[in-house]
Amino acid sequence: MQPRHKAYVYMTCGTHLLVFDEPETNISGSFQVPGGTLDPGESYLIAAKREFEEETGLIVTGALEPFDKYDYQYEDDRTMGPELHRSVFFHLKVQEKAKETWDHYEMSPNDGGDPILFRFFWVDLADNETKSSLAMLGGFDLPLRQLCERLNISH
Repeated sequence: MQPRHKAYVYMTCGTHLLVFDEPETNISGSFQVPGGTLDPGESYLIAAKREFEEETGLIVTGALEPFDKYDYQYEDDRTMGPELHRSVFFHLKVQEKAKETWDHYEMSPNDGGDPILFRFFWVDLADNETKSSLAMLGGFDLPLRQLCERLNISH
């Protein structure tokens, strides 16, 4: 099985992590972080920056630091069977939040479909109740332990 190469950005402000859901789709209620599929010939770093900016509407002004990577067997109703996702996770630290919450449409989804509404908000990883109830979609929870270590948060 050929892997699909993915790059994701875990943006934090203090102990808060930027996440989003898709309120207009059937996967609403499961949280994600900005990122997606590499274009042909694109590096993980360039893809992470591009996908972050396309999905959030924000401009990356800080350093994207790679901090973890995983191969993940991904399945959902929209795909034709399982896919192997080879993912690299980047950390982007910011000193202040651009916004507390906002909606943004991704205008060019990888599958070529209609624009997708993303609703962004922050979750506090230092809050054990929040962290334990955090429903992350498709492997987005895999690097949380490593991210919490980077933020000096006990996991």
